[in-house]
Amino acid sequence: MTTSQHTIGSGFGATTPAREVLAGIDLTGKLAVVTGGYSGLGLETTKALAGAGAHVVVPARRPAAAKEALDGIDGVETDELDLGDLASVEAFADRFLASGRDIHITIDSAAIMACPETRVGPGWEAQFATNHLGHFVLVNRLWPAITRGRGRVVSVSSRGHHRSGIRWDDVQFETGYDKWEAYGQAKTANALFALHLDTLARDAGVRAFSLHPGGILTPLLRHLPKEEQVAMGWIDEAGRPLNPSAFKTPEAGAATQVWAATSAQLDGMGGLYLEDCDVAEPAAEAGASGVRDYAVDPEQAARLWTLSAQLTGVNAF
Repeated sequence: MTTSQHTIGSGFGATTPAREVLAGIDLTGKLAVVTGGYSGLGLETTKALAGAGAHVVVPARRPAAAKEALDGIDGVETDELDLGDLASVEAFADRFLASGRDIHITIDSAAIMACPETRVGPGWEAQFATNHLGHFVLVNRLWPAITRGRGRVVSVSSRGHHRSGIRWDDVQFETGYDKWEAYGQAKTANALFALHLDTLARDAGVRAFSLHPGGILTPLLRHLPKEEQVAMGWIDEAGRPLNPSAFKTPEAGAATQVWAATSAQLDGMGGLYLEDCDVAEPAAEAGASGVRDYAVDPEQAARLWTLSAQLTGVNAF
């Protein structure tokens, strides 16, 4: 399979903070929607975009917590959104569309990771449903505003996609649950979503990207007991990182999604998987840097789009 997955020499890197990526970029008059924009990487993303002049809408499962976290940041508004509840997703989309505003940047940053087996909606596995299907419905329902904005959609994947491709014979883990494999499948789905969205949306002037933000110790780890993080060599018994240099700061972690959303270096491109503020190379092996071939496979991306539309009953195209 031929690929456009090759670095372009952006001049940025793994430690570049989000504010540096946005240096000299004026987002005044632009509107961004950032899911999960009040915690971890999402919070740093919101701060960076608002600091460059964008108006940022942060839909949140816990609106009160979002308001508290975002207090004092100019140009930010919050609303209610539970990505695991499609009625909530559609209600938020309806409220936003009723405002008549255009969307120039969409960053699908909210996620859950390695949670105990949980079922949502009609029995869907929660990580696939929340991380992928919720965002699939959100973008499709907001499409009229996104297409008017003619901007970018950024789907936050992860190197976790190396853990699993799409389990076409058992997407919902009905025959046995593994929390890490489920997370891997959901992150592969995030990459494939951006790939096919870009194919569908480019003629309307909208481009899409996916990315690995890097390893960062954030509230995304909420479902991992300390003992498991110790066993994985991430932290010591006191909760301190064993190898601080192995983890990015939240601001550096936010940089790649901010770069994906705003950089002129990506003009004319789309459907690519990014990392460390550059286009990622194909992964030489599982667990290495770069992107696995199944996560940038156009046929699998189209197949996932069809499945997602069938499951949710939503398809703007």
